[in-house]
Formats: sequence, C-alpha cells, structure tokens
Amino acid sequence: MENDNKRIEKIVRGYLRYLKLQRGYSKNTLDAYRLDLEKLTSYLAGEGKEVTDVQLTDLQHFAASLHDIGIGPRSQCRILSGVRSFCRYLQTDGYIDNDPSELLESPVLGTHLPEVLSSDEVDLLENSIDLSKWEGHRNRAIIETLFSCGLRVSELVNLKLSDLFLKEQYVRVFGKGSKERLVPISPKAIRELRYWFKDRDEMNIKAGEEDYVFLNRRGAHLTRTMILIMIKQQAAQAGITKTISPHTLRHSFATALLEGGADLRAIQAMLGHESIGTTEIYTHIDMSTLRQQILEHHPRNMK
Repeated sequence: MENDNKRIEKIVRGYLRYLKLQRGYSKNTLDAYRLDLEKLTSYLAGEGKEVTDVQLTDLQHFAASLHDIGIGPRSQCRILSGVRSFCRYLQTDGYIDNDPSELLESPVLGTHLPEVLSSDEVDLLENSIDLSKWEGHRNRAIIETLFSCGLRVSELVNLKLSDLFLKEQYVRVFGKGSKERLVPISPKAIRELRYWFKDRDEMNIKAGEEDYVFLNRRGAHLTRTMILIMIKQQAAQAGITKTISPHTLRHSFATALLEGGADLRAIQAMLGHESIGTTEIYTHIDMSTLRQQILEHHPRNMK
C-alpha cells in the first residue's frame, strides 16, 4: 500500500511539473490543481482504486460526491476540468491506454453576471478613504490602479516599480502563465501613485521588497487577502451595499470600456484573456444595462 501511495505521489508530482514547465502555470494555479487532485486521489483511495485504474463510472461517482459534500456547481466545474487535464496527461505519458474522462459531464451553469461599479461608485469608494492615515494614499492608489488598468489582484500585488512607465502612461503586467502585456494607465491613477510614493519613500522597506509598488506597514509587499479585506471594509464605509471584491474593479474596468464603445478584442488584450469567450461575458452585462435604460427611459415604458 505504501508503494502504491508513493507511485501515485510520483505521478502527481510529474503532472504538476508538466503544468509548471510546459504550460507555464503560476504557483497559485499549481496549488489549486494539487488540492483538487488530492480530492480525487482521496476519493479513489476510499473506493480501493488507483488513478491508473479509474473508469468513467468512478469519475461520475466522484463528481456526485462533490455535490454531496456541498461544493457548488462552479467549483465542481473547475475541479472536473482539472480531472480531465490530469487524465489526458496520464494517457499521453502512457500510464493509461484510454482517457476515461472524455464523456465526463460537468454541471450546467447559468450565465453569472458579476457585480460592477459605476465610475461614480468608484469615486465614492475612494472618497471614503481617510487620507490622514498612513495607508490612505496607498489604498486610493490601489483602488484607482485596479479600476484604471483592469488588473487581477495577483497582478497588482506583484506589480514592481520597474514595471511602471508613468511618463509613457503604461504599465507592464505579468499575467497567468507569466504572459506579459502592456496596459495604459490613466492620469488619475498616476497622480494617486505619486501621492503614495511620497509616503512610501519614508518607509523602512525590507530587503528584497524594494521593487514592489504596494507595501504593508512592515515594509513587505501586500497579499491578495490584505487587498480583499481593505476593499470590503472600504465599501462598507462608503455605504456600498453590493457584494464586491478586488475582481469587481476589474469587471467595472471592462464594462466601462465596452459601454464607451471599445472593441471587444481590445478589451481582451487589456484584460489578458487567452480566449475571447471569457471576455464576451461583458457583452451580457452591457446588454442588461441597455435593457434597463430602455425600460426606464423609452416613452412606451414611462407612465
């Protein structure tokens, strides 16, 4: 049994190494894949099966078990997508002859339209910040940079001073798979950054952290959780009742561009989406906004 466990661990390590070296996945993505695979291997171990013996019915029962333990449809889809990727790897590397996941179905998801903030609501969020606190200008710069550039929170926390080209008004961003893209930055965001830099220059910065744009009180770069907590607290202070997160500002960036007439391909490039299909969700948001405008302002709908 111990030898079997070591063999499975070796296969999983090889798969994760493949994802890192061949697919260029980040540490956060690799951690997510590893945790999802642990769910699968743990389930199969309970059924007395190894990953190299798995059949379609085993995977279907595993999918049903995810539902039984309360994992939502969207998370189920993500986990099962990872299972399919792992099965393809097993077949490609000769561990199995046939891919048992080819006919594995995922839960059907309805169209989920993410929350967005208007420019006025973003202003409300920023104006609620107490600038007398040491982190005040930093937090305003964070919110404005997220909204003006449409960054993922992971991209923001890893943003370096050497990635800023403020004179040219763009930033260099390393997205998923370390893919590089150049994103314009607004004059307002540049102004907020420069206010923050005045405070940053007075800090004692930890060795090795000198190039990070956004730092915590101890002079180390911020984490994604710190940004999430800050934005939720700030939304509460601003009286914004929508359920928002750092990603909401990214959605708001894309929606504002679309409503302003930007081409969908340009938005895809700015967001760093690999597939145009991911970007197309914003057309649904724009259409829902348009529908609401028609209902409110068309003469046939006005009493």
